[in-house]
Amino acid sequence: MNDILNQDLMDKLNEMFKDESAYRMLAYFLNTYQGKIGLSSSFGVEDQVLTDMISKIDNTASIFTLDTGRLHPETYDVMDATNLKYKRKVDVYFPDTSSVEKLYKTQGINGHYESIEKRKNCCYIRKIEPLRRALKGLNIWITGLRADQSVTRTRTPFIEYDDNFNIIKLNPLMDWSEDDVWKYIKEHNVPYNKLHDQGFPSIGCAPCTRAVEDSEDIRSGRWWWENPEHKECGLHAK
Repeated sequence: MNDILNQDLMDKLNEMFKDESAYRMLAYFLNTYQGKIGLSSSFGVEDQVLTDMISKIDNTASIFTLDTGRLHPETYDVMDATNLKYKRKVDVYFPDTSSVEKLYKTQGINGHYESIEKRKNCCYIRKIEPLRRALKGLNIWITGLRADQSVTRTRTPFIEYDDNFNIIKLNPLMDWSEDDVWKYIKEHNVPYNKLHDQGFPSIGCAPCTRAVEDSEDIRSGRWWWENPEHKECGLHAK
């Protein structure tokens, strides 16, 4: 386990912050683990809320994103708007060129539709491996996970140890509702991806994301051809 926090300390911190605001939680960790903490942003609304909070607490703190090479044009628009508003350049990590070339040769441009194995292989090359590079040197990984986003996230604590990446994961918005997120976005004039206005509650790579109906689950637009229990790319797998 990452030796910055042991399980007893994580349990105490989860208890300490269970009734505190996300802002106060972020402030504590950004100040305590300065230089060893970072937010991974997909420029979804949750990550935009956290970017706004982090920028108000410490605008030098690390914020990075993974450019898979298959993002929506609207995602680049909000990336640009975010950089301009907060007067920073979000760090961008790209997949390894040779790995993407091999992926194309072995399973084609859209092989991820053919099986879960092929889809996860694509996710690994385009997201997991770049994330490992992005997290190198950090002890705390800030995420925009919320409990009501997915059946795989309902029991996730604010502070947890991630075995896959050997890092402490901080989830300040875990108890926020979708309404809480949008209220913050509107009240603080935070830039957001305009695909959200077109029925996209969750936005990832263009081939793997679609709009959903009002009656559908908010994650149903991600990998819609798979069963709900499979709908993680490996970034937040249990």
